[in-house]
Amino acid sequence: MNIGLLFSIGIGGFIGAILRFSISGWVQKATATTFPFGTLSVNILGSFIIGFLFLYFQHINLSPTQKALFITGLLGSLTTFSTFSLDTVLLLQNELYAKAFSNVLLNVLFSLGATLLGMWVFKRVF
Repeated sequence: MNIGLLFSIGIGGFIGAILRFSISGWVQKATATTFPFGTLSVNILGSFIIGFLFLYFQHINLSPTQKALFITGLLGSLTTFSTFSLDTVLLLQNELYAKAFSNVLLNVLFSLGATLLGMWVFKRVF
């Protein structure tokens, strides 16, 4: 195993986890609702960034270690499918079925849309 690669992923993960905690907490507090807008926001943001960076990284010369820092580490930690899953299960357990369905629908549609938008923005800029 490449120690440099693992170290880069760890640094990216450290930064991504702090960003996820900060951004999702701020959004959740700002919306003041039981709907998990905090998780939704980081998933959409991360999806946009990964769409943009995927194409950007094809145009610049980054090492696999550098790509892993951003894609696997930072964005893997910033976005959070496990928290999305837990949020949805908790909504279901509280019999908030419309919110659970909305959470699934919004995360999937907006995250996919944000990835496509990130790619579109890259193509318009470069």
